[in-house]
Amino acid sequence: MTNNLSNWLLGLRNRHFLLIDLIIFTSTPVLALVLFLNNHLDINPYQSGLILATILFLVVKLTVFSTFGLYKRCWSYASIDELEQIAALTAAAIVIQTLLFHWSNGLTNLSLNSLPNSLPLLDGLLSLLFVGSLRFSVRAVERVSQRHRKFHRRDNVLIVGAGSAGVALAHDMQKNPSLGFNPVAFIDDDRKKLNLRIRRLPIVGNRDAIPDVVRSLRIRKIIIAMPTAPGRVIREVLDICKSTGVPTSTLPGMNEILNNPIRVGSVRDVKIEDLLRREPIHTDVQRVAKFLKGKIVLVTGAGGSIGSELCRQIFKCQPAEMVLLGHGENSVFHIQQELNQVLELLEYDRLENERLPNLNTIIADIRLTGRLEYIFDQFRPDIVFHAAAHKHVPMMELNPPEAITNNVLGTKNLLDLSLRYGVEHFVMISTDKAVNPTNVMGCSKRVAEMLVLQAAQRSGRHFSVVRFGNVLGSRGSVVPTFKRQIAGGGPVTVTHPDICRYFMTIPEAVQLVLQASVIGQGGEVFMLNMGQPVKIVDLAKELIRLSGYEVGKDIDIVFSGLRPGEKLFEELLIPGEEYEPTLHDKLLVVKNASHMVSQNLDYAVDALRKAASQNYTNLILFLLEQLVPGYTPKYKKTTPILNFYSDISKMIRTDDKIKVLDKCYHQ
Repeated sequence: MTNNLSNWLLGLRNRHFLLIDLIIFTSTPVLALVLFLNNHLDINPYQSGLILATILFLVVKLTVFSTFGLYKRCWSYASIDELEQIAALTAAAIVIQTLLFHWSNGLTNLSLNSLPNSLPLLDGLLSLLFVGSLRFSVRAVERVSQRHRKFHRRDNVLIVGAGSAGVALAHDMQKNPSLGFNPVAFIDDDRKKLNLRIRRLPIVGNRDAIPDVVRSLRIRKIIIAMPTAPGRVIREVLDICKSTGVPTSTLPGMNEILNNPIRVGSVRDVKIEDLLRREPIHTDVQRVAKFLKGKIVLVTGAGGSIGSELCRQIFKCQPAEMVLLGHGENSVFHIQQELNQVLELLEYDRLENERLPNLNTIIADIRLTGRLEYIFDQFRPDIVFHAAAHKHVPMMELNPPEAITNNVLGTKNLLDLSLRYGVEHFVMISTDKAVNPTNVMGCSKRVAEMLVLQAAQRSGRHFSVVRFGNVLGSRGSVVPTFKRQIAGGGPVTVTHPDICRYFMTIPEAVQLVLQASVIGQGGEVFMLNMGQPVKIVDLAKELIRLSGYEVGKDIDIVFSGLRPGEKLFEELLIPGEEYEPTLHDKLLVVKNASHMVSQNLDYAVDALRKAASQNYTNLILFLLEQLVPGYTPKYKKTTPILNFYSDISKMIRTDDKIKVLDKCYHQ
């Protein structure tokens, strides 16, 4: 009997719900009147008015429910959202019924006057009770049937963190038992939650109870569900979990999750980013979304670590069009495929008048002005995010002409075209290596900063620079390098035992870049609050331990010496720059940035262009020394610096330019 009822409920479709609702809505006015009359069950005096009221209420409720899509729902997966919709639609129907009921009472030829004034309200409440109960009984039966289905063995899971993330994770596991996870308990450090139950799961203790709980409940997997906890807390919890010998996973930090729902699929292995996690960044999401919505956005370096994350986060803000520009076809292809998959899902679910972003993928070199001009003429971007750059310090020390042509001249090409084609907002991604640079890469980025600030100064447009330190997990950075060395059995090479760097996760950095783009008025250098520097040797030790090895026993750490152009400590402040806070606590702004642009910038950049085209490495170093205060290059031994004058005279014929460079020689 019970099985038959369950099968009948699960077999109900929206057309069946419509028929059942018809029966309910024709019955609820009678029941409402009976409730009002209490023990007096004689309704004959009200019969004619009751028939009219039933027809009136029936038409109102069916019209409201149909208009707002109540008969287009799948009730096997109903949630609080559906309950809210039923309540809201019923409330709307009650209001309409009450207004029509009282209006009809004023018509003398209708017989509604004999009915109580509370009838529309009582009818609506009974309708809500019956309609809601019927639909959520389908959901309840679906859940019960899921529990009784046979699945493969499920592992007992302990969830560390009984906040909203942990509860959402437990809910997803319970809803999808086929995933093979059986949540059995929560761990939480909040004493007020101890011995309480959430989703029928007990909160059995704080982090110190993890080893005992693992043994007593036969836990096969631990999941750390604390996306807002700082790295210090994650490290402490992870150490306890590792002592149990049970596999431990985690949810990503809030900067990675952003607006995505928390599901079992979000769970991943613990990464170094989790151990270095800081307090979550609170960005003005609505302001950023408003800024980008409906705009044409060009992202250079779209296939890179920062560029691809920029594309992901900009895409969520519903721009009218995105132009993904990159030089490496494989990396650009990957981000294009990723966003196209999202587009396909959105296309399936989108509303009738909702417009989805157009994606355009361009393979191009920012050094080629003709190619860039075609792109600007074709797409006419409103906003440009410039993330394309050569970033590897040792490589650029060996190849200064490449650093100049890509980082300096490529930026100049973009700026010239942005000014010509009316781009209102230009944001360049810079680096802390541009601060008191000791290498060619840092100098090239500092000169690029100057070009952006000069363009903002001359045009009055919103052109700005965002400067930050190392990004965890970016291609070619220290973390992937260490991982490859660990996978190969070691040793892990660190240049110096005292070398330190500032680190930030990729999503965190990009959120602040987008926030700066909204705040910027033009001519500013924004600096991200990078927190405390991290010793690279400590980073190496954490990665070795995360990989399941012991430092010195399984994997050794060796020191190789500082590389050319490498600093022990990165700096964030340039002497003479004046920093002040912004509306965002993680962003500082250099208020006098535009005043620190060299007066000879145009001449020097033209000279750099010609020196790079002729592969005059020492001339490039010399010009950078004159242009960037504090930079002391190490000249190549092949060509003496004093022999450059004839080369400059051949390359630069304008008297003014010769005077500028000649003055540089005699300082």
